[in-house]
Amino acid sequence: MSPLFRRSESSASPESQQPRLVTLIRKPGCHLCDDAQGVVEKVCADLGVPWEQKDITQDEELHRQYWEQIPVVLIDGAQHTFWRVNEERLRKALT
Repeated sequence: MSPLFRRSESSASPESQQPRLVTLIRKPGCHLCDDAQGVVEKVCADLGVPWEQKDITQDEELHRQYWEQIPVVLIDGAQHTFWRVNEERLRKALT
């Protein structure tokens, strides 16, 4: 087997090479949101994954979509979880 063939066999799929982005949708004064942020910060820091937060009170569309579920965590724009963030589940979804 040629080295070129072995290299292509072991290369990662294009999807796994895409940068990931975690989005935390929250509101001010929300203790569940604070707890979720702690988990998101820890997991993202450990894995080197960027994350952002969005204030549901500042975005009409997010408010309409997620008001009854906050905090909400999205991974690459898709909903991962809401209310309580499980560290192991988030870590598994990002690896």
